[in-house]
Amino acid sequence: MLSELDLNNFPSVTVAIPAYNEAGYIEKVIRGFLSSGYPNLIEIIVADGGSNDGTQDIIEKLSLLDSRVKLLHNNLKIQSAGLNLIIEESRGEIFLRADAHSDYAPDYIEKCVEALLESHALNVGGAQRFVAKTPFQTGVALTSKSLLGNGGAKYRDPNYNGYADTVYLGCFWRKALLDVSGFDTSQITNQDAELNQKLLSESKTAIYISSQIRAWYYPRNTWKSLFTQYFKYGRGRYLTSIKHKSNFQLRGKLPFIVISFTILLFLMDFLFPGFGLPVEKLVLLGFSLPFLESLRVIWSFRNNFTSEVWRGQENEIPSYLTCWFFCGISLLTMPIAHFSGYAYQLLRGRFLRISGW
Repeated sequence: MLSELDLNNFPSVTVAIPAYNEAGYIEKVIRGFLSSGYPNLIEIIVADGGSNDGTQDIIEKLSLLDSRVKLLHNNLKIQSAGLNLIIEESRGEIFLRADAHSDYAPDYIEKCVEALLESHALNVGGAQRFVAKTPFQTGVALTSKSLLGNGGAKYRDPNYNGYADTVYLGCFWRKALLDVSGFDTSQITNQDAELNQKLLSESKTAIYISSQIRAWYYPRNTWKSLFTQYFKYGRGRYLTSIKHKSNFQLRGKLPFIVISFTILLFLMDFLFPGFGLPVEKLVLLGFSLPFLESLRVIWSFRNNFTSEVWRGQENEIPSYLTCWFFCGISLLTMPIAHFSGYAYQLLRGRFLRISGW
């Protein structure tokens, strides 16, 4: 479709990047978009949340080289607030959200615009393709290839084409964002899914995934940061479920339901030992299954690990044993952390009557 348009008819695009302490990544991302072949990229706006590592200096230097690069100061420091700042300042018809911790195909903008025009959706995107440069990242990346790790989400399938409930990052019509009042600043995380729920309330075909849109995501690099990330995901998922009660999404509630059921069995076994509930066997299965699944995933990627997962140095490729261990740990950590965040926010909201974060 883009080939059929003359230069004056290409929709104008704003690339929006929320950032905080991204000195090691931000220049590569900005330069990548500046070198795009899309003819009507009018601006790249970075909303910085008070970086102290030189990120702002890098952006200002790039803005002197290309006036399309602009820096905004996000005093609230959270992504949703930064994105809303960019929405207000942007001039493009299309609002393309980007992340500093991702790599993008050279035709990323073109494929996003093409999908937006052809699908008639309000927001389009591609799959979240996980890649790694360290052993722990490798475990997390392999986890994303498992049903236990991705929950069957359509935006985790690189071959999926069609409508869905959310996408990775997103490319929006700016007017659609304004119509739903942008991102919810009461949520530190899960703001993308919450926004997409608002768009879906406008149209059942609001969200579209195209396999032609290619971006690669680098996951968290330590166990602590992964646990914190999924703890926040759990909190955000609870807040979204309260705000959009009519849109029941089992995938986002499943960790809480399964682990809550297991805890309930523990309590019943403690209070009524005569029932002979197989609690020990269930717990053993729960701890064993992630590592058994890790073996399956590693075996399935044995021939294309370096082409689909590994982005680090060739002489630093982790061993199979290392991949198995970190994949199993990640598969175990994600649902527990998600459950913990969901339960924490439920306790705050239902029993302590504390709303928001």
